[in-house]
Order: sequence, then structure tokens, then C-alpha cells
Amino acid sequence: MAKEKTLFFCQSCGYESAKWMGQCPGCREWNTFVEEPAAPKGYGAAKTVRKTQDAAPVKLSEIVTGTGERVSSGMEELDRVLGGGIMRGSLTLVGGDPGIGKSTIMLQVCRNLVNTGHSVLYVSGEESLEQIKLRADRLGGFTGELFMLAETNLTDIAETIRKMRPEFAVIDSIQTMYNDQISSAPGSVSQVRESTGILMQLAKTEGISVFIVGHVTKEGVVAGPRVLEHMVDTVLYFEGERHESYRILRGVKNRFGSTNEIGVFEMQEKGLIEVKNPSEYMLSGRPEGASGSVVVCSMEGTRPILLEIQALVCRSFFNVPRRTAAGADYNRVNLLMAVVEKRLSLSLSSCDAYVNIAGGIRISEPAADLGIVLSLVSSLEDSPIDPSLTCFGEVGLSGEVRSASFAAKRVAEAKKLGFSTCILPKASLKGMKNAEGMKLIGVSHIGEAVAAIRGTDQGPIFAG
Repeated sequence: MAKEKTLFFCQSCGYESAKWMGQCPGCREWNTFVEEPAAPKGYGAAKTVRKTQDAAPVKLSEIVTGTGERVSSGMEELDRVLGGGIMRGSLTLVGGDPGIGKSTIMLQVCRNLVNTGHSVLYVSGEESLEQIKLRADRLGGFTGELFMLAETNLTDIAETIRKMRPEFAVIDSIQTMYNDQISSAPGSVSQVRESTGILMQLAKTEGISVFIVGHVTKEGVVAGPRVLEHMVDTVLYFEGERHESYRILRGVKNRFGSTNEIGVFEMQEKGLIEVKNPSEYMLSGRPEGASGSVVVCSMEGTRPILLEIQALVCRSFFNVPRRTAAGADYNRVNLLMAVVEKRLSLSLSSCDAYVNIAGGIRISEPAADLGIVLSLVSSLEDSPIDPSLTCFGEVGLSGEVRSASFAAKRVAEAKKLGFSTCILPKASLKGMKNAEGMKLIGVSHIGEAVAAIRGTDQGPIFAG
């Protein structure tokens, strides 16, 4: 009998090789190659789906586009992340840690869809039908008929979808699905890639909106080859600690809308409840009269969110001071501390520094720089910042405060939550509207911003 042929696959990008390599030539990652049986000759995901039209070139002017119809999921926060609703014929990947609520939110979406007259097929490869029924009873509110299928063989699942032709389908989860024409185990690189390819062809040729649930690794990315994220139309990540009540749904890829949008949910006894005003939630429990605390207005996609930045600076008793950043980029915090020390003549080289974004959210936009700088200075001098003050702005290496996008939206959000003063880049003052009742302080250097929180007319002497 002929020996079974094996290949080596990169778990990050799906690169194939006949031999093992320490570094992947495709993505340059180290130690990502795994050995798996090769797919049968002439086999591919495209061959498992019936052809619906001849593969012939078509002129661009002759292509008839659809109306781009979207269907509401019944959850405003999810619709926001998806770009306005579920697009017909789309393939969406939902990833998250175990127990974070992926299956719960998918079941709630299915409930909302069937209750409005849509046909939905829920395929589970992890739980029995009885377990899903118990969860559905706990969520309650099912008035329409939801079709359930407990199966892991993707060939049978694809045939069922073709016969039933539902408007929506949920696959929970992609790591449990297998194709009997691939000899490797479920969850392997080959199985995940080929299974996703079959579902993608089904979504595009049959016009079915498919949701794929995927588990994540300890690094926080979807388990399996990175090519999985490239194949789908939308990638959503569920973030948060499963022991806490709040969850954040973040869109990191979206072919039908803006990326980096977020939706905020609270896990309760009867499922996930939408949080309509995330800023109010993020600022709940804010301390009064404490130094090192400042509110910054961040933009998540097109949504302004007010966040509390906390800093703790204290004298270090070690040769190498300790620096910690939770929710903010560690290297960015170190960079801003160097700017403060050089441009404001404040000594931070012998201090431990801890920066935290309250609420468990991560921010990466540069407009939060000014808030980090002011919280560090406030903690170093042990001087509280006015609780009615908010700020935003990018800080450069020369200490200059650069303009930030959507300045009017940020100020309007701060005004809505009762803030009366806003420190912002001087360049962003142009064209500001609807700022009545808000005191706007335009600054061009971090020294001016520090002078504003100190209540002095002149900032410190700039060094360098």
C-alpha cells in the first residue's frame, strides 16, 4: 500500500511546505509548522459546492449588483458593529475566549430573526440538542420556529443547507467540524481551512448569511490558520473577562462597514443585555478627589466613548523602576514618560509608574496621549484634576499636541455626560460647533495643558 503523503502547514498563514522549516517564508513567524496529511489530489473546497454558473469572464459594466440588503439582528449594538445589520450572503466569524458568551449571543440573534419571520438553521458540534434547548428556555422569548442540527460532518451539513435553503445559518463551532475527504483531525489547519472554504462557497452561491463561531488561542487570536480571517467577510471578537458582567464586541475586519467599531453588552441571567450608553458605564465608580485620574474622550470607530485613565507614580526602591500598562500600549506609555521628563523637566526615571484604563477596555488611538500625560503629572505631583474636566490629543516627541479627528463629536459626548471643561489641541478648535456650555482650552504643547490643570497662567519651563 502506498505511503500516505503528508505536508507541513503554517498555523499562522496556512503556507504549505514539503518539509519542516523553523521560520515561515510567508508570515516570517517562528515554530508555526505542523505536519498533517495532504488533501486528496484534485480536491478543493470549490469542488465540493455545485457550480451555479459558468466560469467565464464578465464585463464590469454588465455586472448587475444587488441592493445590498441588510437584515437587523434585533440588537442595535451588534448591528452597529456589523455596519448597519446582517448583509445577505455574508460570512461572519465570531471569536472569543471559552465561556465569554459566543453561543449565547448567537442564540439570541437566532431568536430575534425567527421571531421576525426569517428561517434560521443552528448547527452545533459541541452541544446536544437538549443542552441548547435548556439555554433557549433560559433566554426565553422564542415565538418563531428555530431549526436545530447537532452534526459535525460538514458534507452532511452542506447538503442539509442546500435542501433547506435557510436565510441564515450558524455553525458552532468551526473547530469541531470535519470533512471526511480530509484525513486529519477536526480543528487542524487542513480541516479548518477546507471547512471554511465550503461554507464560504455556500454563502456566496446560495445567498445565505453564515455565522461561524471560533475559539481563540492564549494569544487572543482565532485558533487555526490565519488564512481563516482572510477568507471571511467580517471578523468579530468578543472581549472581556468571563468572571465579569460586561462584554465588548469588537469588529476587526468588515467588508461592508467601518472597522474597529465596538458594541457593549452586560451578561445577565437571561442572556446578554445591550449597554446603550457605554461612557456612563466606563465612568461608573470613578473616585473623587484622587490624583492621577483624568477622563479622556476616545473614538471607537465612529462612536465617542469617555474613558477614565488612571496613573500611579511613586518613588522606586530598585535600580530599574517598574513600569506597567493595563489597557494601554506599554511602549507608548514609556515613550510619553520620556517626553514628560525631557520637555517638562520632571524627574520620572527613578519612579515606578502604573497606568490603567478603567473598565477593562483597550485603547490604541493616539488621541489618548494627552490624558496619559496629564494623569502621570497629576500622580507625580499628587494633585487631583478637576472632575468636570476631560481632554484628548496626540502628543509628539517634541511635546507638541497634535490635532485629533472627530473633535466635535468628542466634545458633544463630554457635554452630554455633564463635563464643563475640555482640553483639546488648538488645531482642533477650528470649526467647532454646538460647544455652548463647554469651556474649550486649546493647547499646542503639553506644558500648556499641565498649566491648565494646575490653574496657572504659565506652564513650566520647557527643557530641551
